[in-house]
Amino acid sequence: MNFQQLRSVREAVRQGFNLTEVAHALHTSQPGVSRQIRELEDELGIDLFVRAGKRLTGLTQPGQQVLPIIERLLSDAESLRQASKDFSERDVGPLSIAATHSQARYALPSAVKDFRLLYPQVTLSLHQGSPKHVAEMLLSGEADVGIATEALAQYEQLITLPCYQWTHAVVVPPDHPLLEDEVLTLARLAKFPLITYDQGYTGRSHIDDAFAQAGITPSIVLSAMDADVIKTYVELGLGVGIVASIAFDPERDRTLRAMEARHLFKHNLTRLAFRKDAYLRSYMYAFIETFAPPLTRQRVEAAAKDGHPISDED
Repeated sequence: MNFQQLRSVREAVRQGFNLTEVAHALHTSQPGVSRQIRELEDELGIDLFVRAGKRLTGLTQPGQQVLPIIERLLSDAESLRQASKDFSERDVGPLSIAATHSQARYALPSAVKDFRLLYPQVTLSLHQGSPKHVAEMLLSGEADVGIATEALAQYEQLITLPCYQWTHAVVVPPDHPLLEDEVLTLARLAKFPLITYDQGYTGRSHIDDAFAQAGITPSIVLSAMDADVIKTYVELGLGVGIVASIAFDPERDRTLRAMEARHLFKHNLTRLAFRKDAYLRSYMYAFIETFAPPLTRQRVEAAAKDGHPISDED
């Protein structure tokens, strides 16, 4: 049994049992992948895959039970490599961060700048995607740390840590009627076409819940992943925008005005996550604390040891 055999099995599942894609991902040949899988099956004495001729079509029942063990072995091997590097190359190495657009654009820059001053030899890579995509990148090992508001807490394989709370803001052109001296209400908002985030992004669920609980059906004429896109269409006069309050900068957004909407929609909680079985190098703990100062290494290690996230009230 060797790690290349284990990687071939894991990648076969990840690539939908397409051996051509597996060979490409592992930088080897398709016959080589088939041989690695068959040799492991022969050694274990079981078939891991269902076959139709030479094609793999799925996992057998024994394969379904063995796959988590294979995943754990490969994860432990990677943790062993990371642990050795933490001693031999303490402040040198890669750090892969997955985040939603709002976090990458508005919350991360200052933390990344401060971290780079402390660890100039760490190579940072930043991936953007939906909250679900962020979670998937963590689970696949593509990312070390993930940051998002939605979805992360739904995955048992992840340790999730609360970072900070934030609210929404309503953005309009300078001459908009909503700026008149009246209390901003959901009813007043619903009189205008609205532009806000896609489903599953940046607190959209709290926006929908607020209108539903008030018995109001708003007219959402446009939705997007990106606050900058939302603000652009507000500037064009297509509607009233609802964005994360951190996404409005009076200096940059001089053609717009913002109104606080914390009294209309529930507060949102941004979370940071990593895999339960991941080994975090010292500089990764440093990045986490730079981004969210209350998340000291001691607190993060305690959460990882317990195997459950720090509660939102901690």
